[in-house]
Amino acid sequence: MPAPEIGQAANEQHVASEPIYRIEDLAKRYGEGDNAVHALRGVTLDIARGSMIVLLGPSGSGKSTFLNIVGGLDRPSDGHVWFDKSDLAACSDRELTEYRRKNIGFVFQFYNLIPSLTARENVALITEIAENPMDPAEALSMVGLESRIDHFPSQLSGGEQQRVAIARAIAKRPDVLLCDEPTGALDSLTGKLVLSALDTINRSLGTTTMVITHNAVIAGMADEVLAFADGRLSEAHKNPSRKLPGELWW
Repeated sequence: MPAPEIGQAANEQHVASEPIYRIEDLAKRYGEGDNAVHALRGVTLDIARGSMIVLLGPSGSGKSTFLNIVGGLDRPSDGHVWFDKSDLAACSDRELTEYRRKNIGFVFQFYNLIPSLTARENVALITEIAENPMDPAEALSMVGLESRIDHFPSQLSGGEQQRVAIARAIAKRPDVLLCDEPTGALDSLTGKLVLSALDTINRSLGTTTMVITHNAVIAGMADEVLAFADGRLSEAHKNPSRKLPGELWW
C-alpha cells in the first residue's frame, strides 16, 4: 500500500462533505484474555477535512490512545483508520513513518525544545528535513513570536515555548495537527494564547486539528466535540458556531 503523499489532503479537490478520516470499529487491547485492558472499544466516526475537533474525557477514557492511532504512533487491535485512500491499520512500519513525517504534526503537553537552540533553530530542525516547509520565521510569526525568534527556550515563558513547539509542528505544512493537552501545564491566560495560535493555524491553513483536553470549556472553540468514556465514543456533537479562544472563560 503506498504511503500518503504530503499535501495530498490539501491539494486534491474534494467535495466538502468528504472526510479526511473514516474510522470504523476501532479497538485497542493491551494484553490477552481476562487480563486484557480495552483502551478503545468499537469507535466509529468520520473526521471532516479542515475541522477543529476537541476530545474530552477523564484519564484512561481512550483519548490519547485514539490520537496515537490516528497519528500513526500506535496500531489498532481491530478496525480501520482510513486517511484519504490509505488504511493506516494495513500500513507497514515504513509506510506509517512516512505518513507521520509527511502528513502529521504533533504537539504535546511538554514542549521538548532543545535548550541550546534558539526558537528559529528549533523550528529549523523540522524545516530542514521537510519537502515543502515554511520558513521558520514565517511559522513563528503565525504563532505571534516574530519578535522572539532568536531567543533560547530559557528566555521564553511556558506559553511561548509551547507556541514554538506549535510552530515547529506546522512548519512542514502538515495536513493534520494532533495536540495532546497542549495547555495542561499553563495558566488560563497563557493557555488562551496557545489556543489562539491553534485556532489561527486551523482557520488560515485549513489544517485539520484535534485537541485533547480535560477542560470542557475549550470545547466551545471546536467544530465538533468528541467525548470518550471507558474506551468508547460516548458522545459526538457539532457546535452551532465556534467561539474564539479569547471568548472562553475558565
